Amino acid sequence: MSAHERIIPQFLIAAPSSGSGKTTVCVGLMETLAQKGLKVQPFKCGPDYIDTKFHEKACGRPSVNLDSFFAGNEHLRQIYRRFSDGADVCAVEGMMGLFDGYQRAKGSAGEIASILGIPVVLVVDAKSSAYSLAPLLKGFREFSPNVNIIGVIFNKVGSPRHRLMLEEVCADCGLEAFGFIPKKKEAENQSRYLGLDFSRMDTSAAASLVAENIDIEKLLGSALKNSPDLTEFPEDISIKSSRKVLVARNSEAFSFIYHEHLAGWENVKYFDPEEDTEIPQDTELLYLPGGYPEKHLKELSAKTMQSIRKYAEAGGRILAECGGMMYLCQSILGDEGEYPMCGVLPYSITARKEDRKLCLGYRSFTYNGLKFKGHEFHYTKFAGPQPESVAEVFDARGNRTDTPVIRVGNTVASYTHLYWGGEDIFKLF
Repeated sequence: MSAHERIIPQFLIAAPSSGSGKTTVCVGLMETLAQKGLKVQPFKCGPDYIDTKFHEKACGRPSVNLDSFFAGNEHLRQIYRRFSDGADVCAVEGMMGLFDGYQRAKGSAGEIASILGIPVVLVVDAKSSAYSLAPLLKGFREFSPNVNIIGVIFNKVGSPRHRLMLEEVCADCGLEAFGFIPKKKEAENQSRYLGLDFSRMDTSAAASLVAENIDIEKLLGSALKNSPDLTEFPEDISIKSSRKVLVARNSEAFSFIYHEHLAGWENVKYFDPEEDTEIPQDTELLYLPGGYPEKHLKELSAKTMQSIRKYAEAGGRILAECGGMMYLCQSILGDEGEYPMCGVLPYSITARKEDRKLCLGYRSFTYNGLKFKGHEFHYTKFAGPQPESVAEVFDARGNRTDTPVIRVGNTVASYTHLYWGGEDIFKLF
């Protein structure tokens, strides 16, 4: 390596389909590498907020989202270079199947791997399969010349004989076999409500599985040989700001924050809406991100709600996303009754079990002459007619959706989690 190069092991953990075990494997690799004393920088393909919490627990460093619907190729490379600074290893977790995007492979983990030029390791569920995996892996390897699949980790391996057959698959497909994880109940993450249960986050079992069943040195060596030079990525030019930003944050009710949004800001403070807080009137932006406020209705502080309403009535700027928007409404209807919220927005939300319906997908809209993008993922809904929207909102394919963007005074709110990395969010107001 020359004095001007910076090449470290980099890899993207992907799978042929969801449910193959890539989160368990990826988190286990992250924690195992961190336990070896390496500085591991985690990344997550797509808009997911929950896997990133497992990453941070495993690595001790915030995980950064990489999403090609949100950001252009240049910006993705800038993000990747900036947050890779000082790391010994970069570990990226894919989403869904390797080539599953919002339109064919657009927005997929495969597209991210292609944009960044990083090698891919496939996690393959080998349960009830053996040599029939050969055409599957050969097809994945040859499908896109810009996606470099270097090897495989097999999950749910049944026996030594099964392992031998899978080794033959790799040999015939020209892929390296990095590991064979046996069938184990504890290796399966259980789902709940909107995803993985991060309230009882434990990554040690995944790390043990990885340490015992994956040849980490072989994986790192192959990744290093196939990894790009980080100095060839463009330098980051994200907006820096010293404006006073106050952010609602706690472990669950308000926790869905893209790390990149606030990493470069110099004057960001946080508060917990479950504790009594007086909102400083010189706050230049009150940011209420998403989360699960409907699961904490009894704990939310009435005093803090009153202070937020006072701040809004005085003309303070508020950006509220999904759970943050729900928090600003008149009330939230839960299974145990109706609970008053901040009262900034003249609507009510129902989170009752019988009213829950999944709504998800990418969103975009133009407002104040600027195009904003984001992602919607929730089960709650308005308890009544949809509010009027100040902008037309579209999905990733350009179809109009009924997701409203609400503007009341200097408050902008929506079910959409906006992505505003690299942009001046104050342009929204």
